[in-house]
Amino acid sequence: MPTHDNANVAAHTPMMQQYLGLKAEHPDILLFYRMGDFYELFFDDARRASQLLDISLTKRGSSAGQPIPMAGVPYHAVEGYLAKLVQMGESVAICEQVGDPALSKGPVERKVLRIVTPGTISDEALLNERQDNLLAAVYETKQGFGYATLDIGSGRFLLTEAESEETLAAELQRTNPAELLYPEGFAAFHLIEQRRGLRRRPIWEFDLSTARQQLTLQFGTRDLQGFGVEQALLALPAAGCLLQYAKDTQRTALPHLRSVTMERQQDTIIMDAATRRNLEITQNLAGGTDNTLASVLDRTVTPMGSRMLKRWLHTPLRDAAIITARQQAIAELQPLASSLQPLLHQIGDLERILARLALRSARPRDLARMRHAFHQLPDIQALLTETSGPSLKLLAERSGEFAGLRELLDQAVVETPPVLVRDGGVIAEGYHAELDEWRALAAGATDYLDRLEIRERDRLGIDTLKVGYNAVHGYFIQVSRGQSHLVPINYVRRQTLKNAERYIIPELKEYEDKVLTSKGKALALEKALYDQLFDQLLPHLADLQQSATALAELDVLTNLAERAEALHYVCPELSEQTGIEITLGRHPVVEQVLKEPFIANPVSLQPQRRMLIITGPNMGGKSTYMRQTALIALLSWIGSYVPAEAVKIGPIDRIFTRVGAADDLASGRSTFMVEMTETANILNNATRNSLVLMDEIGRGTSTYDGLSLAWACAENLASRLQSLTLFATHYFELTALPEQLEGVENVHLDAREHGDSIAFMHTVSEGAASKSYGLAVAALAGVPKEVIKRARQKLRELEAQPSHTPTANKDTNQLSLLVEETSPAIEALETLDPDTLSPRQALEWIYRLKTLL
Repeated sequence: MPTHDNANVAAHTPMMQQYLGLKAEHPDILLFYRMGDFYELFFDDARRASQLLDISLTKRGSSAGQPIPMAGVPYHAVEGYLAKLVQMGESVAICEQVGDPALSKGPVERKVLRIVTPGTISDEALLNERQDNLLAAVYETKQGFGYATLDIGSGRFLLTEAESEETLAAELQRTNPAELLYPEGFAAFHLIEQRRGLRRRPIWEFDLSTARQQLTLQFGTRDLQGFGVEQALLALPAAGCLLQYAKDTQRTALPHLRSVTMERQQDTIIMDAATRRNLEITQNLAGGTDNTLASVLDRTVTPMGSRMLKRWLHTPLRDAAIITARQQAIAELQPLASSLQPLLHQIGDLERILARLALRSARPRDLARMRHAFHQLPDIQALLTETSGPSLKLLAERSGEFAGLRELLDQAVVETPPVLVRDGGVIAEGYHAELDEWRALAAGATDYLDRLEIRERDRLGIDTLKVGYNAVHGYFIQVSRGQSHLVPINYVRRQTLKNAERYIIPELKEYEDKVLTSKGKALALEKALYDQLFDQLLPHLADLQQSATALAELDVLTNLAERAEALHYVCPELSEQTGIEITLGRHPVVEQVLKEPFIANPVSLQPQRRMLIITGPNMGGKSTYMRQTALIALLSWIGSYVPAEAVKIGPIDRIFTRVGAADDLASGRSTFMVEMTETANILNNATRNSLVLMDEIGRGTSTYDGLSLAWACAENLASRLQSLTLFATHYFELTALPEQLEGVENVHLDAREHGDSIAFMHTVSEGAASKSYGLAVAALAGVPKEVIKRARQKLRELEAQPSHTPTANKDTNQLSLLVEETSPAIEALETLDPDTLSPRQALEWIYRLKTLL
């Protein structure tokens, strides 16, 4: 049987007919259908929800002759269930009762009042407060891709255009949307198929002229010239689809979406998806957040500051003026950080509170938090007057004070309001005279009832008489059965109990009506006054949003000032000349994790020394050295101080890393294929101002192939592209490159051997390494001794056959530099047991060892 017998709706009960009508409008998503104190789900929705949420699947009566599968969640606990569904990438239509049960014939009228989707949520309970939650849309033509993102929690609406699949992949990695809209027949589906929250949309939703119309209507402008996106022919269709989807799900105006911004690649330092992954900026290679750059750097005190810092980390800028202004602000904030941070902490997540205000879904406690934030502003302003820098002056100006709004909320909202406005008790006493009157009537009931009880008891001489209230029967006068014959004629019996009778008199009935209507009227008036508060606050929305952004930036800069002080970072010097000069640089994350002190190292890259060939043992620190260079460059260009003694850095347009690789088996690509794809991306896109980290190119194939590839890549980077390159390798042959190419130098990481053990010095020195220490590292890893011994034996055999040595120059046995050279004397000693030797045998062994040496 079909799950929804829509073909024959008439066969169903009126309630189910109403349900099926609403479900038909939202066929692909779960429908939460309000019935009394529960949201119910029926048919397929019930079966799915019971699996997803682990709730009971029951049956309800029958409709059209069949029992109806049903599952439900209590309305007061719905947010926990919604959070769970949203995290799984599901969407939910929330259907509420909008009719009045008292006036309804048949089922109460119901409507879908909002649709909760992963990318359009604004409820505090459903969001991760320290991460952006983005709705995105992607569009495709032969010219490339258009990509739009919207953060409904802040109103930040951004467009970008990507000419290639690699660029789009990097954008998806950077923005990591919670929900992604894509057109039917999207050819590059392989780029997005692993993502959660995918929504296929009909192609007509991506119509360019409709998009222009939608956007100009939203922003109240004649065209899009003022936003600089008039000619964004790829991105505008994505933006139009995205805006329409946001409106459909919110079912309300979006006044906090006031502009759209085009993000241009040339404004930021470009990093591809592999680079973002390898540098572990906000996510480590295992997919978690521990031991990432953000985990070390983020001590922001507001959630909106934390989100902004992560956006900065993913979009280092190329504009030296902005970076210099940030550096100056950090310097000025260092002495103020300890005073400013406690005040900023009290600001809270003003950005998302304002989004809920704009969507008219803000709760009483949101208004109380907003008021609390306003109370901090005078103290923040007072502290900022101690600074003189132009950027901090601008931030102070934009933060504002909002004294009028603060007074309004002080007068209007109680100190600690309840969670929801529907229960009343939100509007403060003294704010509205009529509300106070209705409340006094409702509250004054007890005084009146006490007086009535004393009066009637004295008048009638009935000592068991008492006045009470019952939720079902209302007010009553109760008299014991033994004294009920004493009641006068105007007492009308209301209820008979086992040992007592309950009566009502006209005076008490009149009072009851008055009290009950006063409670209802007080509640209705309170809701109206609460709505009026929105009307009074919303005209200031633009200024309030500007204030929230300024306060978030102040939080980020104060945080960077505190981190610079606590972690001993220095201010990098920006240069117009290409190059990176780092004195005693450190890896920001590794230095925090290490038990022992971190060994700092220098880096010097300029046009005349543009490539460093890095050799040295595995575990010697080559990867750390390379990554710390990239992270110091990244931090320098977000305006942060950096972990070093001194840094001078020139312009950088891109950062590339080709570090380690894993099989991408899902796409049918081996480790070597992944490595070559990433290498191709670098060789096709790097420029003179790019920072390139290449680690172990060519390791995934035969020695000859790998060495030839590594050699050709290094040559190309040094001669044709002339990028700033750190090139780590185990192919010792590459250390000959500096003799043949201008601008290439050797550096190495040291290690020392002590008998069977090896100590890594982690220090970078000029020149090539003398050894690779491969067997020593293998022994350290616990490879069995007999295997190590056999490897040494095999090594000597290989060294004895120069024809098999894959070297650039066969006369010099360069392979021996790559691996352990072990004397036969040492091997003999390893097998020797001194406790079993006589003095004479020991002496003979000494002579034998001498000859072996």
